[in-house]
Amino acid sequence: MSTLMIAGIMVTAVGSAQSLRLMLTAQVDTDLKSNTATVTATMLNDYAGIAAINPKSSGLARFYGDLRDESGTKLYTMPRKASSDDKPLDAPDIEAAELQKLRENPSDSLTVNGSNLGSAGWRVRIVDLPRTDYDLVYALPMTSVNDTVTKATMLVISTGMLATLLMSMIAYGITTRALLPLLRVERTAAAIAAGDLSRRVEDYPPETEVGRLSRSLNAMLAHIEHAFRGRAASERKMRRFIQDASHELRTPLVTIQGYSEFYRQGGLNDPEMLRTAMGRIEAESKRMAQLVEDLLTLARLDEQRPLERIPIDLLMLAGDAVEDLRVNDVDRKVRLVGLDGGAPQQAPTSGDEARLRQIVANLMTNALRYTPAGTDIEIAVGVKPVIDGRSDAVLEIRDHGPGISEEDAGRVFERFYRADSSRQRETGGTGLGLAIVAAIAAQHDGSIRLSDTAGGGATMSIHLPYVKPEDSLEAEEDVEV
Repeated sequence: MSTLMIAGIMVTAVGSAQSLRLMLTAQVDTDLKSNTATVTATMLNDYAGIAAINPKSSGLARFYGDLRDESGTKLYTMPRKASSDDKPLDAPDIEAAELQKLRENPSDSLTVNGSNLGSAGWRVRIVDLPRTDYDLVYALPMTSVNDTVTKATMLVISTGMLATLLMSMIAYGITTRALLPLLRVERTAAAIAAGDLSRRVEDYPPETEVGRLSRSLNAMLAHIEHAFRGRAASERKMRRFIQDASHELRTPLVTIQGYSEFYRQGGLNDPEMLRTAMGRIEAESKRMAQLVEDLLTLARLDEQRPLERIPIDLLMLAGDAVEDLRVNDVDRKVRLVGLDGGAPQQAPTSGDEARLRQIVANLMTNALRYTPAGTDIEIAVGVKPVIDGRSDAVLEIRDHGPGISEEDAGRVFERFYRADSSRQRETGGTGLGLAIVAAIAAQHDGSIRLSDTAGGGATMSIHLPYVKPEDSLEAEEDVEV
């Protein structure tokens, strides 16, 4: 930018100097023309005694003048005051061609060189003296013209350079101030690249480009930080899961190995002790097999494989669960009710029937395992309205046992988590049942919720998307086609 400004200043200076020179030269020409009569009259009135003419008294002090014959030879030169430094006086150095040009165009003036080195030049005019064969050549020096043009040019250049410097300083200040937000963004980006994901770009007016950039960067950084936190949390969960799985598998293996070693050393010669040891080995083997099966189930659920969705009514699953419980535990009282305690209602949804039955089975097993014998259980089924005019098909399993503490309630759906009061290995649980339930519900676009049962106990609620029967039939027909 500065280079362009300097180039513009130089062009302006040259153009201004040229225009000024033309104007001043025109003034010199006017001066020459206006004094033609004076010079001519002086020569004609006192030609015989022309050597006695006083240039100062005749008003010709500024002029150079001489007489020339037809060949151009100087016959007489107007006397002038000698130079103070004893240097020869400067005079027009008129070439023959220039003299001829002046004679051909006597109304024009011509700029010629001076006789001295470094001369500013002369503006020359020629007049044909009447009644003679001589020409009067007279001239004015161009010194004042050159000096004025030089001073004006230097003034333009110096003023332009100062203006350029001032504009450059102003532009630098404006640019620096304009780029300051970007420099701050750069420093913030460098800090983030160094690992500080909590840093954010300062907020700027949203109508500016920097404001829009900072807002976009902050949104992107928030997503990145959230993703990193999610990955870190996932890695922590995975490490904990592996540790818990290793621990859970090691426990039955140690038991089996211990009894096997004890038997090899001859410590189980007593039939009763041998029978007890074989029972423990069998129990731990079943527990390990169940644990492996649950781990495989979770692994398959984590793969997010597509489900085979068919129309299914949660009321049917609840009815089957009630019948199974009445057969397996005749001492427990189980009731099938509606969500409001009245008659049960249909709760149509769609999904994988085997997986949904696994949900109900796990919840029923959980209720039986962690409540005292004879504790009443209720299975409630119905449809519950939710936001935006939508509804959920809901199945609740309500027990009237000791319930779950507030501290444990937030973690019961974590893998391998057991509440201190009831989640003990002696119950035979793996700590994965509710985690499997939560994973299956999520795969069906649903959820599982824990709440307190009125009068004491815990209630597990499964919420799945409600599907109208006609919608289910249409979906089934589409699949068949």
